[in-house]
Amino acid sequence: MGKGGQNDKQDEREVKSFTWDDIKVHDKRNDKWLVIGGEVYDITRWSRRHPGGSRVISHYAGQDATDAFRAFHNDLNFVKKYMKAIHIGTVKPEDQSEIELRSDFRELRKTAEKMNLFKTNALFYTLHLAHILLFEVLAYLTMYYFGTGWLPFLVSVACYTIVQAQTGWLQHDFGHVSVFKNHYYLDHILHQFTMGFIKGASAKWWNHMHYQHHAKPNVMDKDPDVRVEKLFVVGDKMPVQMAKSNKSSMPFNWQHRYFFVVGPPLLFPVYFQFMLIRHVITRREWVDIGVLIAFFIKFFYLYVPLLGIGNTIFFYFFIRVLESHWFTWVSQSNHIPMEIDEDHAEEWLPLQMHATCDIEQSFFNDWFTGHLNFQIEHHLFPTMPRHNLYKIAPLVKSLCEKHNLSYQVKPLLQSFIDIVSSLKHSGELWYSTYNQYHVS
Repeated sequence: MGKGGQNDKQDEREVKSFTWDDIKVHDKRNDKWLVIGGEVYDITRWSRRHPGGSRVISHYAGQDATDAFRAFHNDLNFVKKYMKAIHIGTVKPEDQSEIELRSDFRELRKTAEKMNLFKTNALFYTLHLAHILLFEVLAYLTMYYFGTGWLPFLVSVACYTIVQAQTGWLQHDFGHVSVFKNHYYLDHILHQFTMGFIKGASAKWWNHMHYQHHAKPNVMDKDPDVRVEKLFVVGDKMPVQMAKSNKSSMPFNWQHRYFFVVGPPLLFPVYFQFMLIRHVITRREWVDIGVLIAFFIKFFYLYVPLLGIGNTIFFYFFIRVLESHWFTWVSQSNHIPMEIDEDHAEEWLPLQMHATCDIEQSFFNDWFTGHLNFQIEHHLFPTMPRHNLYKIAPLVKSLCEKHNLSYQVKPLLQSFIDIVSSLKHSGELWYSTYNQYHVS
């Protein structure tokens, strides 16, 4: 007992205290600290082994990652086992005082937990997967029984497009580990099945990209969804920066028009196809490669006997183009018209509120967007099953009103119009700045 108590006291004396000024400077590539719950962790080496990817955790280097950490992890006791080895100290007491906003948000999370809003409705996900499988069967049987004329061909295209789009929303749930919770391996297995075998994409590539987006939404140089400067400028800061640097020859003042040509039609069949294949090959993601091969074997085995090799390839890319439209308009409606800025180490709640908005609820909107019409709530609580997001929405809105944060809800069509309007605004801002700095 005596020796144990002496060792405990020695451990307490070895724990260092740091000010935020001490912590903020550790945000370099080879020197990264972050804070979780008032405790300081050196993640310089650990970030390379982080299961969620090195970038998503590194985006919080030199910052307080408490709410982001809580948002991404279900089994805190399991995760904390790995944190002991990288713990280096605490934030000094005078710097630990929680502001009211932060405290209120954490109380909201506790309320959500008491309301069982993180509990999954198994029937919902069973029926959702069943309706996807049903449409996949219908896509094949339509041409198998009725031939490959234009009408059955287009019906099959419509069915398979629904399969691809709805699987995109379903794999999103498994990818966020929001279905099976602490049995995370089941989420991972079904993520591979839906994303890989049904959809023909890479689960690991999706995790790598999407987790970064959630960690720092609409933050330039950190959110991959707004690293679009080779083709587009978005927000108010990026157009000015690009115009001053003169790094691109794109006519951004026309981007709201060429968006219809290179945006929704080509995102999936060209950009995503190239990026995910490059990701799995360069990172040697053998499981993803195997599942992708299985998808294409299935697809061509079923459709080449019906359509021939050329028409099967056309069938595949036709579906990808339609799916790409569906995904692009839905996913960008919640983010592109919102604030896009550099990283200012904002609190979790305002960070998400500035970058996201909701779309009005209806049965169609819920289905069409995969419940991402509740984008605000999903970003605040990414592991909450999507069928419960509408239940927490009124409480989130009340909290935003209390702290004077904008809570935007739009009609579906208006959210699409706002994408184009925001692109036009950013393009005009680029053009006026470019003329100011480079045209005599």
